[in-house]
Amino acid sequence: MLFKTIKNTTSSIAVLAICLVSLTVLTVSLQEHEKLYFEFVKGDLDALAENMSSDLIPLLAFEPDEFELTSMLLRLDRYDNVKFATIYDKTWQALQSYHGKSFSAQHPITIFQLESFKEKGPGVYLANGELVAVKLIGDVRLPLGYLIIIHDSNGPLNKSKLNLLKQVLPLTLILLFIVIFLLFWIQGRLFYPLISLSRLTHKIRQTKDYSLKVHIRGKQEVASLSHDLNLMMETINQETLKNKEYTAQLMEQQKTMERLANFDGLTGLPNRQFFMETLRIELAKAKRSKKNLILLYFDLDGFKGVNDSLGHDTGDQLLIEVSNRSKEYFRDGDIISRLGGDEFLILLHNEPNDFLLYQIAERLVNGLSKPFKINSWEVQVSVSVGIAKAYDANFNLSEFVCNADVAMYRSKMAGRDTHTIFVPEMMEEKKRKLLIANSISHAIKNDEFMLYYQPKVSPEEEIIGYEALLRWTSETLGKVSPAEFIPIAEQSGKIQIITKWVLDRLCQDIENIQQAINPNIVVSVNLSAQDIKSVSLISYIKSLFKQYAVEPSAIEFEVTESAYLENFDMANDFFSEMRALGTSIALDDFGTGYSSLSYLTQLQLNTLKIDKQFVDNLVISERSTLITKTIIEMAKQLNLKICAEGVETREQFNFLIENGCHQLQGYLFSKPICLTQVLSHKLKK
Repeated sequence: MLFKTIKNTTSSIAVLAICLVSLTVLTVSLQEHEKLYFEFVKGDLDALAENMSSDLIPLLAFEPDEFELTSMLLRLDRYDNVKFATIYDKTWQALQSYHGKSFSAQHPITIFQLESFKEKGPGVYLANGELVAVKLIGDVRLPLGYLIIIHDSNGPLNKSKLNLLKQVLPLTLILLFIVIFLLFWIQGRLFYPLISLSRLTHKIRQTKDYSLKVHIRGKQEVASLSHDLNLMMETINQETLKNKEYTAQLMEQQKTMERLANFDGLTGLPNRQFFMETLRIELAKAKRSKKNLILLYFDLDGFKGVNDSLGHDTGDQLLIEVSNRSKEYFRDGDIISRLGGDEFLILLHNEPNDFLLYQIAERLVNGLSKPFKINSWEVQVSVSVGIAKAYDANFNLSEFVCNADVAMYRSKMAGRDTHTIFVPEMMEEKKRKLLIANSISHAIKNDEFMLYYQPKVSPEEEIIGYEALLRWTSETLGKVSPAEFIPIAEQSGKIQIITKWVLDRLCQDIENIQQAINPNIVVSVNLSAQDIKSVSLISYIKSLFKQYAVEPSAIEFEVTESAYLENFDMANDFFSEMRALGTSIALDDFGTGYSSLSYLTQLQLNTLKIDKQFVDNLVISERSTLITKTIIEMAKQLNLKICAEGVETREQFNFLIENGCHQLQGYLFSKPICLTQVLSHKLKK
């Protein structure tokens, strides 16, 4: 905490520096005092020893008298700091010694020291922290003896230092305190503007109020900083207000997108994706608890005629009225969903008995057969209802819905405007599915499949790519729609052999397509949910590229939104490998019903394809137009290419181009065509 702020840091450093300087000055002063003291004491001791040696000459000239020598040495009593003194004859034999007041047994001169003094000769020396005066008695040519006086220097010196400290230290501390106080006061004045700025920023951080202004005066730098901070805060405040507006718009758009992801944009009913997920969960619960579930599947009879005769607006209004009226005939807890077009699904809760089930179905059939008042028209339709039970489907989701669908078509075959309960005998359609599944391998061997290519065009209507589409003409079944055999292939586990055939044929065709149309043409190919789970398919694709010398950038893999997200981790791994290889990735059928948009930031995509159902309603439906605009804008923000499929009118084309769509695909430009047609195909403008 001490060095956390600039003020504390500079203050601490300054105080430390002042203290160090003061301590240094005090230390130097003491050292100088000690030096002067030694010089002074040394001079006094030298003079004292010199005087005594002169006075001892007469005493040693004749036979020395012990009493006189003692009397001479007693003159040293006047000097409190003389510890010891000895008179020697000329042969350095001790004649008489003196012990002063500060004498101790540790101070007598040793033989070693005596020898040292003999060698050095007369003078004043420092030995063991004490001053020792050695004087010759008599003349150098005719010495009579020697005098040694030991003077205590440490004790007096320490007392002198202590006295000096007592005199100097209080004044030093007072001055030090004054200097430090002035330092803090000056620093406080200098740092006050910065502290005020810090407090303001802290307040802004707490209140999130970026409109606050700084009103601080100070030096030129601080005034400039205050001015710049005010400008910055004003900019931040403006940007914050804009961001709030943008955030509110995005939140509203997200709510709209999430609602459209879960609910039908026209009727407001749960959509297929949401209903199927709910049904899957309810089937799992029912299977665990061994309870049955009842599913109703109904379709409007004659709806196409309403669209053709009265227009799509009337048809849309009819669907809204049908959904609203249908709710009146069901109980709380029953879930009604628009499957698509004029098809609806209803999940009944708490398995009604046969009588109640009959009543519900009758209410629905009779209620929806009554005329609807729409746009001054009296519109009348009927419904065909299929009823299925979970027991008959062994709680399998797809089979459960399929059984209800089969029963609904049985109602249509029975004359419409009725309801039919599914029974196992209604499985002729399943026989066809089984026949299709068993015929796929035979079709591969006999080359019954064929690739068709539908062009993708730029805003200038130049061909910039194709989508490879599979067609099947069977010897026994005739023409089989991909919408029919692809799901069957997925269910039977044969989709991958179809995918491998498609990839192999595409790798053979692409060189001819590029040579005929454009070297930079990119051809997209669809992958199923099963394909992106396969690790072996990655190796197969790599081997095909190597075998046919295909540039990976010429291939784009398309996968539907639902297929990608149902296998999210595996799909990411698969497409990471493909992107590393150099291919591009497109997300097909975007916006057809997923509940959250957060996944888009985690997908490894290059292209976002707008689903045909949105393109169909462009300009016609304000809601679809808004959604399409939002999808395009969102794709731009994510740096994705945008491809719209199902473009059939110039109005749709113009709208998509104006809003920044990069690629377009649909019958307006060309139907899917075979390779021979591709090589000679040119768009009509």
